[in-house]
Amino acid sequence: MIVSNTTPTPCGEGVVLVGYYYSLELAKRGGYKLNSDYGYGMWPLVIIHFLFVIFIAFLIFKPKTRTDWKSLGAFGAFLVALFTEMYGFPFTIYILTSILGQNYPVLDPFSHEHGHLLGVFFGDSYLVSLLVHPGSDLLIISALIIIATSWKRIHKSQGEVVQDGLYKHIRHPQYTGFFLIIIAFLIQWPTIITLLMAPILFVVYNRLAKKEEKKLIEEFGEDYREYMKNTNRFIPSLNLNRE
Repeated sequence: MIVSNTTPTPCGEGVVLVGYYYSLELAKRGGYKLNSDYGYGMWPLVIIHFLFVIFIAFLIFKPKTRTDWKSLGAFGAFLVALFTEMYGFPFTIYILTSILGQNYPVLDPFSHEHGHLLGVFFGDSYLVSLLVHPGSDLLIISALIIIATSWKRIHKSQGEVVQDGLYKHIRHPQYTGFFLIIIAFLIQWPTIITLLMAPILFVVYNRLAKKEEKKLIEEFGEDYREYMKNTNRFIPSLNLNRE
């Protein structure tokens, strides 16, 4: 990865979580009852969450080409599906309750509390409780730190191949952070549609990373080829002592 010639746009690492908790507080002040028998139909929250996260994605990927915009659009579709089911219309729960009927694990499946399907199907155990919200929130924070650290490093360089910091062990840490955010959302609120869309997004952004690498090879030649031999694309390599 090389430095961009543009000035970096600042992005607060906690903006996703700020937006999340702010929207919950907004719901309470607006009279929404998140733990009522039917905890959905909160379309303002769908819009707020979508705008927060798509804005961050825009800052991360800075789309310029038609392919870039298509990739961002695919992620936007993922967000629409996610937040629509999280606050608007629980399509997955409707499907599951129609299939399972009285065998559905809880009596009030359409309360917002029971929208967390991991907790519904695997029990309200300590492990599940730790995994669903604190665990997924921690994953999102870690992903944002990875993205912010990567930005800081590449913008300190002057048009050279960055091979230190996170880039010493991984070629595309920003994409890795992005993937972690998707995984965190799948843990926090899995749905049929997002589970189907996530692998597609991984493929799309893997292709985008390959396209970037091709351009870097054209620009830096053997230097970048050698760098590629010593690093993985998205998962940190185990060669921690590489010079």
